[in-house]
Amino acid sequence: MMNRMKFWAASALGLTLMASTALADITIGVTIPTTGPGAALGIPLKNSIELWPTEIAGEKLNVIILDDAGDPAKATTNARRFANDDKVDVLMGSALTPAAIAAAGVANEAKVPHFAISPIPPTAVKEWNFVLPQFSTVLAKKMFTRMQKDGVKRVSFIGFADSYGQQWVDELTKTGKDFGLEVVADERYARADTSVSGQVLKALAAKPDAVFIGASGTGAALPQIGVRERGFTGPVYVVSGAVTFEFLRIAGKAVENTVFSSGPIMVAEDQPDDSPTKAEGLAYLKAYEGKFGPNTRTQFGSHVWDAMVILQKAVPVALAKAKPGTTEFRTALRDAIESSGPYNATHGVFQFSPTDHYGLDERGAVLLTAKDGKFQLVKD
Repeated sequence: MMNRMKFWAASALGLTLMASTALADITIGVTIPTTGPGAALGIPLKNSIELWPTEIAGEKLNVIILDDAGDPAKATTNARRFANDDKVDVLMGSALTPAAIAAAGVANEAKVPHFAISPIPPTAVKEWNFVLPQFSTVLAKKMFTRMQKDGVKRVSFIGFADSYGQQWVDELTKTGKDFGLEVVADERYARADTSVSGQVLKALAAKPDAVFIGASGTGAALPQIGVRERGFTGPVYVVSGAVTFEFLRIAGKAVENTVFSSGPIMVAEDQPDDSPTKAEGLAYLKAYEGKFGPNTRTQFGSHVWDAMVILQKAVPVALAKAKPGTTEFRTALRDAIESSGPYNATHGVFQFSPTDHYGLDERGAVLLTAKDGKFQLVKD
């Protein structure tokens, strides 16, 4: 069942949740999984929204959060409610790729600016969609360069049996060719699975040089633990969706020396002072970990912080042309997002255009390793 944030909680945040708003109010609808298998991704997003300002460019900010439990059908229902009933100016969601694709489709039908907070493929990105996570190719090239340097040629893939996993298989088979990589096994599992023993056995039977894990959240720990328990001593590479402290806790010693792709937010303190992402990254960490405690940061939560960085620069431009709550404002805001960059954010420098709604370049990708329960930046 869809859950609206309780009014008292919203008041504590300085956010007002309501179905209809005054003409000048800016309304944002957010569909994320606060329950179900995607909650580990959705909760940090919800927490980060608590850090948002109460207004943008002098206009009151109204935020509506609905739980989609990671279900594309629920994400679709939520997005339609936002667009048609709540008349939102901006739509965000979701934290799981299949649900994000569903929300993206509704946003394009309704012509509402939409921020995807999970990576979605180019086929799903239309004129109203802006993708906050790094395009998989940006992260893939960073990772594949390292794999090539490590002498890896034969790769066994273990990942989710959905569009997120497929996106990473596509990167390995297409982009990976340029780095001399060959996929010798392609094993999938469902997000809710509790064992991947069969997939691990098949992946290792292919005698790979390395194992590549294309999964997110704590579910990515299953193959990580499995390949080490089966005695695989070769390198393991894991995509950015698994970069959480909870993953490190669950995987334990099995994760030592694994290489992760990541946005720079996870190691903001380790960035050089001239990095364009350091200042915003440190600001987010001060706010988030100041409220929720040390080592509570995630890549996922910071995506909605980045969305606010973008909106605070684009909204004043749109307000000069139209009032919130109108179709004209939605169009003006989309155009402003495309034209008001660059936006120095926690995950990189966004530079959108009418033909590029991903916006991040190689500055949005770093490599990490894990040691003693902490992430460490891998120096080039």
